[in-house]
Amino acid sequence: MPSYMNIDLPARIDLSSLSEPVYRGSVQNLYAVPDHPSYIVCETTPAGSVFDVGSIFTIDGNDLNRAIFRHAMYSRLGQTQTWQRVQAALLKADSIPQTWCDQLMDGVLPAMLESGALTHHVGMLDAQTGEIITQGMPTSPSCYNVVRRFPVMKPAQRNVMGNFVFDYAQFHQNTTYVVPLEYIVRFGVTSGSSVLRKYESLSDKERRAFEQELGLTGPMQAWQMLDRPIYDLTSKYEPEDRAVTKQEALLMSGLSAQHFTGSIKMALLGAWAVKDLLDEIGLQLWDLKWEFAIDGEDLLFVDTIDADSFRATSTVPVDGRSLIIHYNKQAMRDYYRFVTADWYADVNAAKAEAAKSGAAFKDVLKAGQAEGKFLATPVVDAAFLDIQAKKTALIKQHVLGESDAASIRAGLIETGLAEAEFYRSHGLLAELLKANGI
Repeated sequence: MPSYMNIDLPARIDLSSLSEPVYRGSVQNLYAVPDHPSYIVCETTPAGSVFDVGSIFTIDGNDLNRAIFRHAMYSRLGQTQTWQRVQAALLKADSIPQTWCDQLMDGVLPAMLESGALTHHVGMLDAQTGEIITQGMPTSPSCYNVVRRFPVMKPAQRNVMGNFVFDYAQFHQNTTYVVPLEYIVRFGVTSGSSVLRKYESLSDKERRAFEQELGLTGPMQAWQMLDRPIYDLTSKYEPEDRAVTKQEALLMSGLSAQHFTGSIKMALLGAWAVKDLLDEIGLQLWDLKWEFAIDGEDLLFVDTIDADSFRATSTVPVDGRSLIIHYNKQAMRDYYRFVTADWYADVNAAKAEAAKSGAAFKDVLKAGQAEGKFLATPVVDAAFLDIQAKKTALIKQHVLGESDAASIRAGLIETGLAEAEFYRSHGLLAELLKANGI
């Protein structure tokens, strides 16, 4: 058994005993647990962050909705039944090459079929009693989840002959830490996908090679589901997320090749587990992000899993076309891109300036806004935020079993139509259809 399984677990945590957060993030706060240094209490907030800018909008009720989804999904990851369903889905997926499927089923999946996946998640605090509920949902769900604490190490930035690089040596000198990577699993290609932008920047010869690598039978297109999922890797603890090659990711991670391969397989298999939950209410999963920790020989799912970390959609009929509606943070990204396009352009200008100077992007943006060089962060229209709140509330109802799947599907479609009408009322529906219409 892993050593952390032997640590005494408190039966309840008095929220009034928690002091100031040890970490105050853009969408969650972390608290140390008095007398239990091996645990952290994670408080989700209603705040939202896009484009690496920080907390710039608030969705009513999103704090509780996200916390509930996180508790439910991590509980599922620990159950053998989840991986039995994943295995069955893989075996039924005719489009997946047999060799690739065999590789995915070898290694971590047999262990998860036997005892579930390892995660850092312990449970959710009951809002009234403070009891840590490890199985099922609390009588009074809260915004507080309890997780096992793992060291977070950030690479130091070094100046190498005038060029700025990040030093990952410490990850090769430790055996317990959060892996400094984000794993992005893609079931398909969306219009705003970074993998599509990369493809469009390649030469014809490079595109053919990329298509072969991904198993595509033709050119890559927006809103295209793939025969098999693919994965990308990005930096986690640098000022901005940066796409890295598999070779660079292995060196950054500090993991052995065996553990690195295991983490990739866990990311892919975990994506199917989330897909299974969303399929029930008619949401199509396109991509999601995972993070992992290493503890000796054990790999664990860590960090958050909610609408901030996956991209799920449905379609609604609009003006004779099918419009893709996002039930995740991409809806907010699109809002800023279309409704506040000038501010969005300034954000990208600040990122370009930061890349040249080596300064932190947020500092460059903040200084530019103070000088009047860049526009101030805009206030999001309350009507649009209300639509987003209804989306996350419906997903919460599904997770809690408060409504049947058909009713949830109908409610999600209704919110999608309301979002289309919002853009129509602002004269921006044509732009939205250009980006998300099929």
